[in-house]
Amino acid sequence: MENIEALREEVLAEVEKAVDLAALEEVRISALGKKGRITGLMKNLGKMDPDQRREFGQTLNLVKDQVAGAIDTRKTALEDAALEARLAGERIDVTLSSRPDETAGRIHPISQTIDEIVSIFGEMGFALAEGPDVEDDFHNFTALNIPPEHPAREMQDTFYLPEQEDGSRLVLRTHTSPVQIRTMQSKTPPIRIIAPGRTYRSDSDMTHTPMFHQVEGLVIDKKTHMGHLKGCLLEFVKTYFELDDVPVRYRPSFFPFTEPSAEMDIGCSRKGGELKIGEGDDWLEILGCGMVHPRVLAACGLDPNEYQGFAFGMGIERIAMLKYGIPDLRTFFDTDLRWLKHYGFVPLDVPNMVRG
Repeated sequence: MENIEALREEVLAEVEKAVDLAALEEVRISALGKKGRITGLMKNLGKMDPDQRREFGQTLNLVKDQVAGAIDTRKTALEDAALEARLAGERIDVTLSSRPDETAGRIHPISQTIDEIVSIFGEMGFALAEGPDVEDDFHNFTALNIPPEHPAREMQDTFYLPEQEDGSRLVLRTHTSPVQIRTMQSKTPPIRIIAPGRTYRSDSDMTHTPMFHQVEGLVIDKKTHMGHLKGCLLEFVKTYFELDDVPVRYRPSFFPFTEPSAEMDIGCSRKGGELKIGEGDDWLEILGCGMVHPRVLAACGLDPNEYQGFAFGMGIERIAMLKYGIPDLRTFFDTDLRWLKHYGFVPLDVPNMVRG
């Protein structure tokens, strides 16, 4: 019995001295493992007479339970201590400023430019409007006064989808003008919308891509005239290019859906191979515009004798290239992270109608 008591005291002392979980595991194995000291005594019980085995076995089981309990208690204490040490070592001071992160994302120039345009026209009272990328013939062509023989309907210009059961074919919209048609069909004037979105045409070179972005504006009421259109666009180019004044001119043009129609040019300089907007004696085309054609109004269920208005449209990539000095349209879609890091914008720089 004295040997068992001495063994108990010895093992409990070793348990208390264990400084980490690895040392504690060694104590457990040396005492309770297959070849442990207490396990070895348990194996000797079979050699004793019944009375001695009963008394010795009860004492040995009690010692075994005490040692196992002491090991569990010590293990819990060591695990808690290890967790506290880890928490103390990995503590983060949340009051510190953030570290520069080379992997931080960037806002794509297209997204940035769309936000700028929406913010500028939003301050003029324009509402944002959207429509589907896949359109039918009526909304993409017919309602816009584009005749059946118009070149825009030809296969080399338009992406047509397979024929439907009735023989008609849907198209990937060639402009965002169908959004104007859907708006005029669903809303009663006065209407004032801005409609950015993806458009698709079968063309690809340094200045064209099969998928690109356009933004169009539409105003319909009873008194809007060409002077309102010119004032609206002048305010836009001054705000967008961040200039106090920008020379502008309007050249007569033709669009099936507007009459009269015009191309808007802005003053610029190309001296030394460098383009500067707002100065010089040269001109740069930036967008098309005009008064909504009476046939378009009639196709949308509006009386041309009662309502009139103006519309305009521009390529988002084009004006982004002009403002941010991007030389090749195709790089917008190359998914080059180095390009995006150079031309992109940090997320908190997104424009809005509050900050501008």
